[in-house]
Amino acid sequence: MASSRTAPPGARRLGPRPAARTLLTAAAALIGVLAALLASPANGAVPSRPGWTLQWSDDFTGAAGSLPSGTNWQIDTGHGYPGGPGNWGTGEIQNYTNSTNNLSLDGGGNLRITPLRDGAGNWTSGRIETRRADFKAPAGGVLRIESRLQMPNVTGQAALGYWSAFWALGAPYRGNYWNWPAIGEFDIMENVNGINSVWGVLHCGVNPGGPCNETNGLGASRPCPGATCQSAFHTYSFEWDRSSTPNALRWYVDDQLFHTVTQTQVGAATWASMTDHAGYFILLNVAMGGGFPDGVAGHATPTAATVPGRPMVVDYVAVWTRGGGGGPTDPPDPPTGESTFYLRSGGALNAAAGSAGSATVASAGGANHDGTPSQPQTFTVSNVSGAYTGAATVFDLFADSGTTVGNGQQVRVSYDRTGDGSWDRTETYHYFATDPVPGYEHYRQTAGLRSSTGSHGDLVNGRVRVEVWNAIGNGTSTVGIGNQSVITIPFD
Repeated sequence: MASSRTAPPGARRLGPRPAARTLLTAAAALIGVLAALLASPANGAVPSRPGWTLQWSDDFTGAAGSLPSGTNWQIDTGHGYPGGPGNWGTGEIQNYTNSTNNLSLDGGGNLRITPLRDGAGNWTSGRIETRRADFKAPAGGVLRIESRLQMPNVTGQAALGYWSAFWALGAPYRGNYWNWPAIGEFDIMENVNGINSVWGVLHCGVNPGGPCNETNGLGASRPCPGATCQSAFHTYSFEWDRSSTPNALRWYVDDQLFHTVTQTQVGAATWASMTDHAGYFILLNVAMGGGFPDGVAGHATPTAATVPGRPMVVDYVAVWTRGGGGGPTDPPDPPTGESTFYLRSGGALNAAAGSAGSATVASAGGANHDGTPSQPQTFTVSNVSGAYTGAATVFDLFADSGTTVGNGQQVRVSYDRTGDGSWDRTETYHYFATDPVPGYEHYRQTAGLRSSTGSHGDLVNGRVRVEVWNAIGNGTSTVGIGNQSVITIPFD
């Protein structure tokens, strides 16, 4: 589901709708919901895979009517990311909400994402993405992302406009929203208009055109094995294989391979752009309308015949790795070289690690300092030179608020490219909500970029500054120093 595809000129929009739906339409929607409830149940626990190591999963256990885990997922709302392309870049028309009418657990081990239409013809639906954005194949190994789910159980004219998806986006997309498709997109499962088919697509390179033929991408499709995609649960999987040459991407439905893209098909530079970053985050959503549904069989979607209330039902999402040098749950290996610095005592950034320790971060005093440093712990290094690599800032900070409830540490990274005293590039990351349990937690750049100013360029006797403060809360916290917290800047 190309999150940043530009909507086609004259993309269709819903016109006015009658004030109330007919009894027939309402009855059809109710029947659809009841049918979904009676469909194949959750399969139970996330399956074990011999030879693979489970790195992360969500089985969607929880009380009926509750939202999915806030620890695992963040909920997207509205018609686009703040500052990003409108209508999510694809021309889709629904408004994503955090309402349990659109997005909720069913109490039986499933997540349901349900598109709805009100009496005025306005559509709402749900979209979530993993908080983690570091899912990546280990060097010399394989990453597998998988979900067992049932597509919305609706077909024919009643399905026009439905666009369900299980997919992944490159981490650098967060906070930028205009670097697609270079950062990579893996569409593991896409389906539109109730067609008995699963699409698997890679988006990469430049738009339009390029090695991935954007905005279409490099894709393939096939019917679901056995029962249709709409009538039953199926397992949709994606593998990123770095264990062989050339590296390869593979798509499966019920463990049957139906699409492969290799490194040589897109070229070394394009492959590096979509793989040489922190990793990927995973998304689940059901859109209504947009470029893909409109482009299949020429349908104008959705229409008056489109029936709301048919959910995509998700049993689990899981990530495994096999072989290589470790999985995405491992803390980053302390890199070597000029571009890596440890937070040290006395406010220094140093290429060498020191003894483990901590620095106290002042309380926010109950005020909201989100985005603005307040009494920060500041760490600086000067006389840094290096060529900008085009990558992103990476950090792994140890954060702890003890038993304090509601504290959130925040980080700003600033670059003075020439050491003249002016900050040419600043990056402020979303604050990290520490838990009220003593012990360090990892605060990483995967929290997402809240805002940025300026641009990168080569460093010539430049400076780098890291500021850490409490954005919210009413208690002090600590940040690890010495060998505890590290930042890697994108310069050779």
